[in-house]
Amino acid sequence: MAVAATGFFDGVHLGHRKVIETLLRIASGRGEQSLILSFWPHPRTVLRNGARDLRLLSSREEKMDLLRALGVERIEVLPFSADFASLSASEYLDMLVKDYSVSALVLGYDNRFGSDHLDTEQIASLSRSVGIEPFIVEPAKLGGGCIISSTEVRKALGKGDVQTAAAMLGRSYSLEGVVVSGNMMGRTIGFPTANLKLREPLKCLPLVGAYVSRVQVDGREFAGMTNIDHNGKIETHILDFGEDIYGFDIKVDFLSRLRDEIHFDSFEQLRLQLEKDLRAVRCSH
Repeated sequence: MAVAATGFFDGVHLGHRKVIETLLRIASGRGEQSLILSFWPHPRTVLRNGARDLRLLSSREEKMDLLRALGVERIEVLPFSADFASLSASEYLDMLVKDYSVSALVLGYDNRFGSDHLDTEQIASLSRSVGIEPFIVEPAKLGGGCIISSTEVRKALGKGDVQTAAAMLGRSYSLEGVVVSGNMMGRTIGFPTANLKLREPLKCLPLVGAYVSRVQVDGREFAGMTNIDHNGKIETHILDFGEDIYGFDIKVDFLSRLRDEIHFDSFEQLRLQLEKDLRAVRCSH
């Protein structure tokens, strides 16, 4: 038998973690398996519901790593298709019992599923009717009372407020990908940059501008300053680092925002600003 939680879990933020901690506690108390049932791709890409504007807080691989790190015993990623989307909440619950031996279901305060879009209380009532015991978890909140959600994390990133995003995620927001060749302009003024090609193209980018960052490369960690331009280009100057890492995978954690994007009339103006940024980055690490 299994105690389950189900949802997309984008970002695995502190609200998700509250659900998962409850899941683990109940599963342990009942002597049953802890089970996460997630989906891929995001339902909006299949249902064409705002798919053009969809941005993800975690790739599939990142999400799986984060869930495993929390100690969940079994994680199933269900292919989200048009047929899957057509399942009613009742049909989905029947599948949980038949295919996954689910005896209890941990629900977030805003859980919705099924083609009939039942809310949390309706799902809980329906669960009881098919022999699944429901447990509803209250929302996680920031100190100011803001309810933590994937939407609120995206809003914070859209404002460049990576520190509030980190407070909701329980960790720094990060981008991962491979280093690709750029225009080499930074190298000519003494600030070579690693140009990041995202592994997950739909990852949410923080607001255009410059950031204090932390860079993980080849098992090592360095201070960095990262710029995101209006075209979505992501460039990171890694402090005290001179190795050739083209083709390497790197991870960039966003720690704080330095400034807006600035238009420079000359390379000299750019160089002077980057020196000022560098001093700020060194002071912050």
